[in-house]
Amino acid sequence: MNIEELSEVVVRFSGDSGDGMQLAGNIFSTVSATVGNSISTFPDYPADIRAPQGSLTGVSGFQVHIGAGKVYTPGDQCDVLVAMNAAALKTQLPYAKPGATIIIDTDSFGPKDLEKAQFRSQDYLAEMNVDPDRVIACPLTTMVKDCLADTGMDNKTVMKCRNMFALGLVCWLFDRDLDIAFNFLREKFSRKPAVAEANIRVVQAGYDYGHNTHSSAHNVYRIETKNKVAGRYMDITGNKATAYGFIAAAEKAGLKLYLGSYPITPATDVLHELSKHKSLGVTTVQCEDEIAGCASSLGASFAGALAVTSTSGPGICLKSEAMNLAVIMELPLVVLDVQRGGPATGLPTKSEQTDLLQVLFGRNGESPMPVMAALTPTDCFDAAYEASRIALEHMTPVVLLTDAYIANGSGAFRLPDLNDYPPINPPYVPEQLRGTWTPYMRKDDGTRYWAVPGREGFEHILGGLEKDDKTGAISTNPENHDLMTRKRQAKIDAIPVPDLLVEGDVDDARLLIVGFGGTYGHLRAAMDQMRATGHKVAMAQFRYINPLPSNTAAVLTRYPHVVVAEQNMGQLAGWLRMKVDGFCPAQYNEVKGQPFKVAELVAAFSTIIDK
Repeated sequence: MNIEELSEVVVRFSGDSGDGMQLAGNIFSTVSATVGNSISTFPDYPADIRAPQGSLTGVSGFQVHIGAGKVYTPGDQCDVLVAMNAAALKTQLPYAKPGATIIIDTDSFGPKDLEKAQFRSQDYLAEMNVDPDRVIACPLTTMVKDCLADTGMDNKTVMKCRNMFALGLVCWLFDRDLDIAFNFLREKFSRKPAVAEANIRVVQAGYDYGHNTHSSAHNVYRIETKNKVAGRYMDITGNKATAYGFIAAAEKAGLKLYLGSYPITPATDVLHELSKHKSLGVTTVQCEDEIAGCASSLGASFAGALAVTSTSGPGICLKSEAMNLAVIMELPLVVLDVQRGGPATGLPTKSEQTDLLQVLFGRNGESPMPVMAALTPTDCFDAAYEASRIALEHMTPVVLLTDAYIANGSGAFRLPDLNDYPPINPPYVPEQLRGTWTPYMRKDDGTRYWAVPGREGFEHILGGLEKDDKTGAISTNPENHDLMTRKRQAKIDAIPVPDLLVEGDVDDARLLIVGFGGTYGHLRAAMDQMRATGHKVAMAQFRYINPLPSNTAAVLTRYPHVVVAEQNMGQLAGWLRMKVDGFCPAQYNEVKGQPFKVAELVAAFSTIIDK
């Protein structure tokens, strides 16, 4: 066998939702990230809670893009497709490149399996127009049973190890170090060492099968890391990075961290992760509903904690009243919105960017609130830290937008040094104001002072009714309400945020690509491809949406052509038109519940330039 060095490769694991494709993909990602490869992943869950086994609607996928240099997306199509059953091959083949290597478990392609997958004949490869020479066909289930025959495990437990055989085979195909995978399994199943060792045995068996038979593959591939940066790395999902960012911010501010939450896909993993860290001063409460989660967090904020509440789009609707309470009381609160497909229940396991206008305007009255959007799975750490800093230092609720794609996706995360992060200094009311302080007394920048309960002489009451600017007493005075409304707005407008960064052909681009949040990787990859073919293209990705960076108008009006690309029907474009006089961009909009395809972006953007 030859060992061919590649600069990048895309692998997609697919099978029934109970086949462990997410675990196999996560381990392969971890192995790759640990050796320094750049990675980008995309878990693609079925919306059904438990679809019938072998059905088309129950297929679960996990795609990972591995690169020697920086990779920005999970890839449009895969170079290697693992299909654990007939339904997986039927539904996932469109995600494979022509000529991709396909690994199948022939034990799961019997007549009944083919019937469930709606194949018309027994010759499924010919029906799907698949070249048999590109298929690694092995009786995977049979070999796993033989491998574990002497363990005394029941058939159900044995069958759960099938994913590890596929993982071992893929590790062989890409010349991966199995010790990293073994350590992962021993840690994951630390309370069940027998299960860990069984899975390790099956991984080794899959690797050996590939090595001993050469498995119809023409080459073994290796991806060497280029431009390594010293440090400790881990494969981290966006949700886990978000949780760690909140912990880091609380530690930096010297505060306890409180999360009040109601479980909702795809945000629940943040609640799960934070609940593991009581030793770090984290308190988590799973509340009876969304508004209770937000209201309890607001109580924790009043008491002096860094308060967070997490949800997705439907939960934002339900939290809106309590979010508005945070606006009028001017208390720090971070509202995490992991966006998913809508409306209503919509597509719970899929990804969209359709909550933007809701978090900007979806409350009664004039209720200004800072809005941020994380760019990548690893950026979720920095974004959570920054959202917490803004909330605490400016005494305001802040919305942090992520989405299902970056929340469930992962990247190679270099463990940060907190000394590199800015300090967090809440505006505690100073002692010299004792005796003269009132609840809405403000600093020079318009931020209300924070009086944490327990300080003698600073007792006060806050609530949802409008308060007098001077005394803090309930007021229905028209002039006072107008004044307080303008002060709340001015406080948000005055929050300093970094300038909008332009990448690519900054000085002479013919087209500026504009987006926000989690589409960064796809838009960046599209820009890079276009520049490689001679087009003059730049891009600007919004991380801070309210308030907008001060150079926004200058950037958006600098270039002859601008396209705003987003996974909704034009919400960012509409917001920018409101804020920038005369701004009339082209728009690229998709609402498919799936990430952008880079090839489709390049085609659409090239057409705009050509016209």
